[in-house]
Amino acid sequence: MVKSQSMQPHRIPLLVLTLWMSACSVALPSLPDRTPGVSPPISDTPSVPRPSKTKFPSCEPPAISFPQTTIPEFPSPVQTSSPSDLNLTLRKLADQRDMYIGAAGDASQYSDPEYVQLLTQEFNMIAAENAMKWQVLHPEPDRYDFSAGDALVAFAKIHNMAVYGHVLVWDYGYPAWVAEGNRSRDEWIQLLCTHVKTVANHYRGQIYAWHVVNEAFENDGSLRKTLWMQAIGPEYIAMAFQWAREADPGALLILNDHFGEGLNEKSEAIYALVQGLLQMGVPIDGVGMQMHLWLWGPPTSQELEANMQRLADLDLDVHITEMDVRTQQSSDSEEVKLAAQADTYRKVFAACLATQRCKVFVTWGLTDRYSWIPIHTGHPDAPLLFDENGLPKPAYFAIRVLLKNP
Repeated sequence: MVKSQSMQPHRIPLLVLTLWMSACSVALPSLPDRTPGVSPPISDTPSVPRPSKTKFPSCEPPAISFPQTTIPEFPSPVQTSSPSDLNLTLRKLADQRDMYIGAAGDASQYSDPEYVQLLTQEFNMIAAENAMKWQVLHPEPDRYDFSAGDALVAFAKIHNMAVYGHVLVWDYGYPAWVAEGNRSRDEWIQLLCTHVKTVANHYRGQIYAWHVVNEAFENDGSLRKTLWMQAIGPEYIAMAFQWAREADPGALLILNDHFGEGLNEKSEAIYALVQGLLQMGVPIDGVGMQMHLWLWGPPTSQELEANMQRLADLDLDVHITEMDVRTQQSSDSEEVKLAAQADTYRKVFAACLATQRCKVFVTWGLTDRYSWIPIHTGHPDAPLLFDENGLPKPAYFAIRVLLKNP
């Protein structure tokens, strides 16, 4: 997640503008007056990827010889502290509800047997934190390196875990060569199309869901002036979804963003966009709410539920995709901070359970030791469900209670 830059709303082509204006005319829903319930099992309301009905330009990626990936030997898990009853692990309880609970990470962390034990015991999904970003797997124009992503997928198969792909189109995480040179708009389209289809096709049938487009909006609800926005225009969003569906018909395709979890300008713009995309026949299957939060000022439970439900009413899935809760800016005692953090996790997870189409909950890291936040901010933090030693925190037990008790 990055800080957004202010800008004026970009001019949108006539067709998209018409759909946008139509979608924006829909008022925010009234806050629901109901007690959070429990989502029906996934098997009762299956997510079926939408076929594409759009006709944007496409591409046939050139045949590239990929080197054979050598999958490392993963260590056997080493039993560490765990619930006395293994039926109380998050994974076991989530399996009983037919939902996914996951953590982001990379195969480089799988050399630690205790990490492997904790990950495979508590989670049934892995999100690719860095292994599938452009700079990692497409470092040069004519060279792809799928070794890190392939190792993650292989690990998931061994441990019967689903894989969440991150990310096909983003304004960060790409190598310098992408922004170099003078290209025509058609050449930019072919560049992006080739990357999206090559990557999605390589992992065809192995990814539960893709973050197709990540962080497309400013906080004021305008489209960010990304590299792709400037080179192609706002159509790049719809194009990317079409190309991803062409390459992998079975993966769920998700629009992912941050700070649009509650009811605000940004969530209104996201809602308007996805409604317009659906009217155009773009194969979008859901919205990802990153949920990078602080102890102060998270969205209220009512706002979360209202926003999730209106997206579900469009027949879209809602995923919690990158959750963590920063503690560094609080001067309270450690006990008070952890209690407040647990309450924030509890509210978000309860809102997910109350929304029929919310079936994925992912934290951005497994333990505090592997969180991106201390590196990003330069300050110590403890934002995840497990501490640096892999021990469960109050937030872990808050989620476990919700999973166990309808």
